[in-house]
Amino acid sequence: MERIVFQHDTVLSDVHVHLPIARNLMTRLSSVGQPVFMSTFKILEQRHDSNDPEKSLSNDGNHADTERGEESSHGQDGKEVGEGHVEPFLDQDGDLDITHRPRKNPVDGAVRDLVCPVILRYSSALLEEDSHHQEDVCLQDVLRIEHTMATPLEDVGKQVWRGALFLSDFILSKADMFRGTTVLELGAGTGLTSIVMATTARAVYCTDVGEDLLSLSRRNVSLNKHVIGPEGGEVRVRRLDWLKHSLCTDADEEFSWTEEEVADLYDNTSFIIAADVCYDDDLTDGLFRTLYHLCSNFSHTCVIFISIEKRMNFTLQHMDVSCDAYNHFRRCLSQLQDLAGGGHRFSVEQVQPNFTQFLLYDRVEQLELWKVTATPVPSETTPSDPDPSDPDPSDPDPSDPDPSDPDPSDPDPSDPDPSDPAASGKV
Repeated sequence: MERIVFQHDTVLSDVHVHLPIARNLMTRLSSVGQPVFMSTFKILEQRHDSNDPEKSLSNDGNHADTERGEESSHGQDGKEVGEGHVEPFLDQDGDLDITHRPRKNPVDGAVRDLVCPVILRYSSALLEEDSHHQEDVCLQDVLRIEHTMATPLEDVGKQVWRGALFLSDFILSKADMFRGTTVLELGAGTGLTSIVMATTARAVYCTDVGEDLLSLSRRNVSLNKHVIGPEGGEVRVRRLDWLKHSLCTDADEEFSWTEEEVADLYDNTSFIIAADVCYDDDLTDGLFRTLYHLCSNFSHTCVIFISIEKRMNFTLQHMDVSCDAYNHFRRCLSQLQDLAGGGHRFSVEQVQPNFTQFLLYDRVEQLELWKVTATPVPSETTPSDPDPSDPDPSDPDPSDPDPSDPDPSDPDPSDPDPSDPAASGKV
């Protein structure tokens, strides 16, 4: 295998940086020649102790108090000095000599752990053997995700990002909300969030663009059927291009939609999710255009959840730290909320990140989750007020003669008939 060269436009996810090397094993080369790695993510039943603020503070506080108590009760010679004050000790040269706590005596015969390098193997037979072994030891709560590492910006969807794990935590903590529903994911990437959603939803449409990326998503769905379970939902990997309004229904094209799926998408989609897809202004514009177009075809209320990581960069343009991609995302949210007409009303709110953490990763404070509710607005059926200057259509036209009035051309019945001889005086 050739040595991987990190170029100036190479991007590496923080998730892969912090994973142990044993959980980043290369399994194969993709169809475009990129190394594909396998990482595992364990779904925890409870929040990790280090992520529990109250428990962490309590434990750390007790531990710190204990240490402070031990240090404050004894001086350098083992004598109590009181009030938690330790008298400084100076050596012969007048330098401050710091007394360290004694380390625990090592166990007799204990040696340091051996460091074994991970060897990348090409033999298909060995890889197949490892694959069968991993399938045997698969647990119900372990996600196995294939991904690439250190990709150009246009291929970052092939990596796992914290936004996907953050949104997955929310899904797992609100499983009752999504139970039995139809969900659409935009920019699914490796498909991790769609897989987690399938543990509770009825049907999940996992969408993105690019044959290689969609193939990667489909493979990950197949690798994690043990997590979804027999009673879980169905994940359908489909192509959805944000630059096109219509869905591909050509049966000859891979990852195309059927007419039944299109009807199910527009009739039954209750939730739309997207994880960490707003890192480029053009893509963000395409995302919001797609959201508006999809919701315009819904006759029901749809809730959208978008996770994003607020990334700060120093730019020469501002000569300061800025978050241009995040700021553009917030502007698009405001514009969507201010839209008038179109048959839908959009409301925007931020979801507080106080939900349980089920996946082990570094949940930084820059991670945010936004909720957009698209509600159909009933069409106006009330007629407009009539113009006072317009005549009432129920009123007769003043220029029209009154039907009760006699016709002037008709003879007066009280007048004598001129043809009557008696009337003319002739007998």
